[in-house]
Amino acid sequence: MAPAAPAGGGQDDGAAVPARQWWAVAVAVLAQTLVLLDNTVLNVAMETLADPVRGLGASSADLAWANASYSLVFAAGSFTGGALADRYGPRRILVAGLVLLAAASVLAAFSPGATELIVTRGCMGAGGALITPATLAIVTRGTGPARRTRAIAVWASAGGAAVALGPVVGGALLTRFWWGSVFLVNLPVAAVCLAGAGLLVPELRYAERRVLDASALALSVLGLGLVVYGVIRGGRLAGWTSPAALLPIAAGLALLAVLVMTQRRRETPGFDVRLFTEARFAGGSVTLLLLFCGLAGQLFSCAFYLQGVHGLSALAAGGVMAAAAGGIVLGNQVSPALSRLLTVRWCAVAGILLAGLTFGGFVFFTADTPVAWIAGNLFAQGAGIGLVVAPMTAEMMAALPQRYTGAGAAVAAATRPVGSTLGVAVLGSVLATAYRGTIRPALDGLAPGPRERALDSAEAARAVARTLDRPDLLAAADRAYLHAMYVTAAWTALLSLAGAVLVIGYFRPRPSKTEAGSGYGSAPPADRAHRG
Repeated sequence: MAPAAPAGGGQDDGAAVPARQWWAVAVAVLAQTLVLLDNTVLNVAMETLADPVRGLGASSADLAWANASYSLVFAAGSFTGGALADRYGPRRILVAGLVLLAAASVLAAFSPGATELIVTRGCMGAGGALITPATLAIVTRGTGPARRTRAIAVWASAGGAAVALGPVVGGALLTRFWWGSVFLVNLPVAAVCLAGAGLLVPELRYAERRVLDASALALSVLGLGLVVYGVIRGGRLAGWTSPAALLPIAAGLALLAVLVMTQRRRETPGFDVRLFTEARFAGGSVTLLLLFCGLAGQLFSCAFYLQGVHGLSALAAGGVMAAAAGGIVLGNQVSPALSRLLTVRWCAVAGILLAGLTFGGFVFFTADTPVAWIAGNLFAQGAGIGLVVAPMTAEMMAALPQRYTGAGAAVAAATRPVGSTLGVAVLGSVLATAYRGTIRPALDGLAPGPRERALDSAEAARAVARTLDRPDLLAAADRAYLHAMYVTAAWTALLSLAGAVLVIGYFRPRPSKTEAGSGYGSAPPADRAHRG
């Protein structure tokens, strides 16, 4: 086992120490890539899972929940994962999360139905909820101040690698094997991470032990779950005004409000809402949430556009979507230098505006748009997001006392899955609602059974058209989906503009202990007095 490190960690006391630090960072980045890979690998498998022969015959609601259950449990459990990392040390929690993720992956691969897949995906999300806060805590606390900014940028690049690898790996596996293989690929990666955690990652623990709050976990899971359930129901045939959509959303928001109120009254809260009294931490959290909301919703609709409208295979669609990842990696690596040149504020605004333009750019895509144009748009989209993630994460973490790095890491990590969950749920529901409103006139004259199936999704409408030998319905499904994609793209672009407004408001130039500690701002590095 690696020797225990001091509580503060990350001291540059010799040439060997930085080398050990970077090996620990490498393990953390690989584990984080695995977690985010599982959040993207399912995108290209959606059409296969919807097929009753090659997949599970899953409905559009089943697919939305299979995607959302992972992110939902991941997001809600991240707060507990951060508390556990602070209490028992990030290395132990990393190992526990890897074991849980690997076991759940095996169960997911052999799920006999959509319900079982949704449940096992949730268990995989629980493993991710342990892994991600632990990896960010290892990167933040296990590296010296001079290397921390670069280490966080490398960690953030794991998201880009996952966006790239997820669709490509998923497409390659689906070309040769059955759909369950997209989960079994986790096993060798988890094994390498477990070996690395035991040999290369030091113990990083504080004497002060965080409290574990079961009620906070229950409220966060139930609150987020009800909100997401209501949003998904809003995209169904009953619509957004139905009690099945409104009541769960209202109940979920009420539970989340109770969570905030009860945690504020406690001396040692399990989810410390006082973290959000630091303006830049709060503003950065919401900005990242909106950004990943747009990214996840866009990629969700793009996967169906490439495979359904363009007729690409899963592997080819994955290759096109991998362009976004290349952009994210580039943006993450460029962002430290660009932030020093422009300041964090304007670097992030530039990235958000670039991403917003590419989100809106989908309104110009048709069935005949060259694939190279689509890939170029996705690359620019990724570059814009990459310019935001690393500096914003560094600013958020620098705003907090070191003893709260686990809690802060949990919130920073949760912005991705919460944003992704809401993005797929909200923008997926917008996509479904716009599709149904456009396809209805083309379904006149169909029997009730085929009509209901065709209303469910464009994929189902194409299957009905082929069965009934209706080329006119096939063309109508493509037109309806394109219209729905345009509506969704417009809303996604508006979300990104809201993020730019937040950055301009919360990151105004002023003397800030956040800037002094992050290494991104113009102020020189200095010791800062943290609030407890």
